[in-house]
Amino acid sequence: MGIAVKIVMVEDDEGHARLIEKNIRRAGVANDIAAFSDGTSALHYLFSADGLRSEANPHPTLILLDLNLPDMSGIEILKRIKEDDHLRCAPVVVLTTTDDKGEIQRCYELGCNVYITKPLNYDSFADAIRQLGLFFSVIQIPEPA
Repeated sequence: MGIAVKIVMVEDDEGHARLIEKNIRRAGVANDIAAFSDGTSALHYLFSADGLRSEANPHPTLILLDLNLPDMSGIEILKRIKEDDHLRCAPVVVLTTTDDKGEIQRCYELGCNVYITKPLNYDSFADAIRQLGLFFSVIQIPEPA
């Protein structure tokens, strides 16, 4: 039996965060979700001795990352995650309104696994998140080395 995957969601828009969690749950995914509305809090959680970087915490992690945060760029967070020996294997799903081809390419170059542009239409966004929830229900995430 595998170790439960912790989902870390970094999303500053409360409505989007609720929609993401609702549709993940609707897809039957019951994993714990640690939600953060800014990059500073998320990085503290990810890199603190009590957080996910700790060798004492072997739980694999899946990270949902918005790029447009109030205190820093999600690209900076992505870069820090992928440079870290313990977290670099964590899958990162970028969920953002940014559809700039250069920024999308940069995210993939830095190691994001999936890049989803949030549709501005509520129904389209809800549908994309439902599909993401189905993706979570079948994904197998490697355990940290």
